[in-house]
Amino acid sequence: MGASRGPRLSGMQKQVLALYRGFLRAARSKSPEDRHRIESFVSAEFRRNSKLVDRKNFLYIEYLLRLGKKQLVQINSPATLGLSSLNLRFSENQKP
Repeated sequence: MGASRGPRLSGMQKQVLALYRGFLRAARSKSPEDRHRIESFVSAEFRRNSKLVDRKNFLYIEYLLRLGKKQLVQINSPATLGLSSLNLRFSENQKP
């Protein structure tokens, strides 16, 4: 028997890790600047969601997995050169 490498992961946890690794693999095919930007963005998003999303909110986690898979397909496209994001923040005095 082999040695245990840590706690057993659920199927959903394995999907999340596979998606994360997929993003890192996709980043390798881009330019060094874009690779660093993609890796930083992906790492920050996964960390942010790991803190904000309740581990038992399976529907929302499945939604994020589907969204991430669509984004991964886009990044893997040869026509995609990089990654960008848009953050909009409104104060209570401003209206969108």
